[in-house]
Amino acid sequence: MTNTLTSKPPIWFWIVSVIALIWNAMGVNAYLQQAYNTESYRTMYTEEQLEIAANMPIWVTAAFAIAVFAGTIAAIGLLLKKSWSVKLWILSLIAVIVQMGYTLINGCESNMIMTIMIVAFAFIFVWFAKMSKTKNWLG
Repeated sequence: MTNTLTSKPPIWFWIVSVIALIWNAMGVNAYLQQAYNTESYRTMYTEEQLEIAANMPIWVTAAFAIAVFAGTIAAIGLLLKKSWSVKLWILSLIAVIVQMGYTLINGCESNMIMTIMIVAFAFIFVWFAKMSKTKNWLG
C-alpha cells in the first residue's frame, strides 16, 4: 500500500467542485422528473417534446441516468479529494456524448445552446479532474 502525498488545493478548486456538484445534481433532478413524469416536468415541455422523450430508446435514457449519477458521484469524489473521481468523470462524459449524440442525430433536441453547454461542461469536468490529479490535489 502506497501513501500518496496530496497538495492543498486552491480555493478555486473547491468553487469549481461545488459548481460541478450543483450542475450534476440539477441533472439528477431533471432525470428523476423525466423518469417519474412529474407535473413540473410536463409543464416545461410541449406535447410534441414529451412524446419524443417518451419514445426515446431505453439505452438513451440509461445514458442520461449514467451521465448525471456518475457526474454527481464524481463531483462528491472531487470534494473528498479522491482520485477515483477522474474515472467517473470519464464515464459521465462518455454517457453525455452517447445521449447528446443521439438527440442531435435524430433532431430531438430543441435547445441547441443547452446541448452544447452539457457537452462542454462534461469535457471541462474531465479536464479539471485530470488536472487536479496531476497537481496532486487528489489522493
